[in-house]
Amino acid sequence: MSSLLTETVCVVTGAGGGLGRAYAKLFASEGARVVVNDLGGARDGSADGPSAAQTVVDEIVAAGGQAVADTSDVASADGAARVIQTAIDSFGDVHVLVNNAGILRDKTLLKLDEEAFDAVMRVHVKSTFFCTQAFAKHRVAKGGGGRIVNTSSVSGMLGNFGQANYAAAKAAIYGFTRTASIELQKHRITVNCIAPIAKTRMTENLPMFANIESLTPEHVAPAVLFLVSELSGEKTGWVLAAAGARMYAFRVVETAGRFKEETGGIWTPSEIAEHWDSIVKI
Repeated sequence: MSSLLTETVCVVTGAGGGLGRAYAKLFASEGARVVVNDLGGARDGSADGPSAAQTVVDEIVAAGGQAVADTSDVASADGAARVIQTAIDSFGDVHVLVNNAGILRDKTLLKLDEEAFDAVMRVHVKSTFFCTQAFAKHRVAKGGGGRIVNTSSVSGMLGNFGQANYAAAKAAIYGFTRTASIELQKHRITVNCIAPIAKTRMTENLPMFANIESLTPEHVAPAVLFLVSELSGEKTGWVLAAAGARMYAFRVVETAGRFKEETGGIWTPSEIAEHWDSIVKI
């Protein structure tokens, strides 16, 4: 039985620990050659160092896989270009991109400052944009084909207390993924999202993860492997969610609504209030 990613070159950002590490190691075990990107910083984005990415590379190589470390800041255009070039220089091409880099700066809305908001938006949203653009330009120049997996979250899809900046970033990534999937479909590049729930260094201090050991990165990694492999076919624009043993999907839906024929179809506020239940009924 052949491996799912034989001869495939994969870039995984934020792969120095947690989810990204699990993805990189699983990809390598399936025959991929992996670029492990990570600045090596704390979960709030402070400090940096090359050790995190190299540690994961060492683990992959020790298990018989192929990987190289990259410490580019992918939240910049230059850094995103460098990580794609690292893949090309090291392995000759790049076929898969997983945008996983992220930080947390959790505060309630009334205490959240501009710096914390901007920092989270920069790392999550800008890195996703810059890396996707650099990867897609390369793949189009090569004649098309390729797979991208971005990272949204339950917070981005549903909201979460104390995470206005993080939720805004993850919701933005959902919208970005939907648009990129539409634009890149003609180039045979699939663009999907993972919305993971897992206990990692970034999330271990959140109350919902107290005394829970069943929500591991290893539960999420197979979902991402599916999305970057040929098993997912032409599926694009999806948000696949994984939480422990549960696999599900998020979809934005619109209600059937209610039409008003009288007065040229113009609703009054009081009429909206009167018919609210039928307007929002799914």
